[in-house]
Amino acid sequence: MENTDRTTRNLGEQNDNANNPAHYQLLTIGIIITLIGVLLRFFGDWALIDAVSNLILVVGVGVCLRAVYKVLQ
Repeated sequence: MENTDRTTRNLGEQNDNANNPAHYQLLTIGIIITLIGVLLRFFGDWALIDAVSNLILVVGVGVCLRAVYKVLQ
């Protein structure tokens, strides 16, 4: 019976961590950064803008993946 109580308590802690608003705020920020990177691709055909937009896109994806992994922990 004691193992069931530990499991239930552990699941409650995991749910509290998954429902933490900070994770979803980080995910929203990552999505906004990614969208900025995508929108910069439409501003011209300069090599510098393409490089900057690709860099911003990769950073946004990294932020999103980090947020998803924090939710899954």
